[in-house]
Amino acid sequence: MTTDTRFIVVGGGLAAAKLTQALRDNDFDGSIILITEEEHLPYERPPLSKEHLLGKKALPDFTVHAAQWYRDHHVEVLLGTTVSVINRAAKTVELPDGSTMRYDKLALATGSRPRRIPLPGADAEGVHVLRTIEQSDALIALFGSIRRLAVVGAGWIGLEVTAAARAAGVEVTVLESEQVPLRAALGTRMGEVFADLHRSHGVDLRCGVKVSEILTADGRATGVRLEDDTEIAADAVLLAIGARPNVEPAADAGLAVEGGVLVDESLATGDPDIVAVGDIAEQQHPVLGRRIRVEHWANALNQPAVAAQTMLGKPATYDRLPYFFTDQYDLGMEYTGYVAPDQDASVVVRGDLDAREFVAFWLDSDNRVLAGMNVNVWDVTDRIKELISAGEPVDPGRLADTSHTL
Repeated sequence: MTTDTRFIVVGGGLAAAKLTQALRDNDFDGSIILITEEEHLPYERPPLSKEHLLGKKALPDFTVHAAQWYRDHHVEVLLGTTVSVINRAAKTVELPDGSTMRYDKLALATGSRPRRIPLPGADAEGVHVLRTIEQSDALIALFGSIRRLAVVGAGWIGLEVTAAARAAGVEVTVLESEQVPLRAALGTRMGEVFADLHRSHGVDLRCGVKVSEILTADGRATGVRLEDDTEIAADAVLLAIGARPNVEPAADAGLAVEGGVLVDESLATGDPDIVAVGDIAEQQHPVLGRRIRVEHWANALNQPAVAAQTMLGKPATYDRLPYFFTDQYDLGMEYTGYVAPDQDASVVVRGDLDAREFVAFWLDSDNRVLAGMNVNVWDVTDRIKELISAGEPVDPGRLADTSHTL
């Protein structure tokens, strides 16, 4: 690469920051421009619903690199800036003011945004979502000023915010359309673990219900109405009904997009000069043998090293197994592996389910381990990875028996 080579990274989260770092770590000496629509340097998202919301961490604690790092590594950062057009033929990106910047290689790390549904009242004051530091700060202020919160959606964000709200003494009603929380991610049996957890901490968790309207008075949310006309009073409402990947710039540029931006094992798109990482990347996974898109911290942390190699024209493959974690009340959990939503899998529990100190394994029809989730049991992630990667049948009885080591 020559010193006049220019790489542009679009995004403001962990993946974008780590990609600029990986390029410099690989001795790329050309120019790097990082473009983010936020007014902050790139930061990690998990603390927004965990430690920051609980008052344990401030933004500098989870900002990926301080301003001095970007100066020392000659990375130009454009804050509060969006990319409105990607012109692949000209190899330029257009900014909102009409100016253009050329690139030799382009990395898309545009992340995701909270999913919205056309609910009456959804735009009222007092209706919240969570994706940015400002939205997390707004929830912190909210917890100190309200008595009742309604949470629509019992996914990871909804449940983590619920745990933080309960820690602040707020009464919380959680409304979930599925019969248990986290059913799509964990299935019914493990979803019940989280249902019991929250109910034991005083949460009014209502499953199998659908919200038809957010109630308002004078333009402010006052509660929710369910499809059966049940009304639930609340001083504020959190919409936590999932996220949508920000794939529009890629789609508008003619890149292949399905659930996310399609990339190969090296994280390259159909355009050899453009890579995609993080939430938007729908990758052909070499170990799992299928396309997957994972909206979790570990992808944002680890994919950039591979994407940097790809941008530099070096062979690279992203083959890490999916991993995510959560902390709710006194429950800490790590999940490793992947079970497709339509995949038939049995669950084997090793440990004490009632005490919430166990490891759960998902097995396919041939008793091969697909995924493992450790709850308040630590230092087993590497063993879980080995069981998955081995691809060999296991004895479910021995797996459940704690007298046998993993």
